Amino acid sequence: MGKYRKVVQIVILLAVLVVGGYAIGNTIFAAKDGGIPKIGEQPPDFTLVDLQGNTHHLSDYKGKAVVINFWGSFCPPCVKEMPEFELQYEKWKDAGLEILAINLSEDTLTVNNFVRRFDLTYPILRDVNRKTEHKYGLESYPTTFFVLPDGTVQDVFVGGMSEKDIDSRVVKLLQ
Repeated sequence: MGKYRKVVQIVILLAVLVVGGYAIGNTIFAAKDGGIPKIGEQPPDFTLVDLQGNTHHLSDYKGKAVVINFWGSFCPPCVKEMPEFELQYEKWKDAGLEILAINLSEDTLTVNNFVRRFDLTYPILRDVNRKTEHKYGLESYPTTFFVLPDGTVQDVFVGGMSEKDIDSRVVKLLQ
């Protein structure tokens, strides 16, 4: 085995380089599911379940002004803005505003405790397999989409929002 040892080592090294190169290349050059929806485009439809077990399809909200917020309790800007969304929801829900907060695959206990802690009343949807997150091409959190009643994206905001940020966008959304 001694005379083949160097050959075996080279073959193993080459195999590691090929597999590693493939994995790195696949990660770097992999196409997302269409990338983040842009202003004027229709966001991808989704089917997600809320904390009460009700199914929500984005297409069910056609004709309404919708805010889609991707969030997680592990994300400090998300934690800060969720009560701000609640204030805006209470202010504008009678004018037709819908807020769909999509949690990024956290366990049920964590999400339920978070919702109770901040007394959130708008729908909290679960993206347990992260398919919706990938469809939307998300790269950072929170990310919020403001969708007009005609079903097109009016605005996209990446990062935490203040109540004032949300309010000014909702006003435009409801005009």
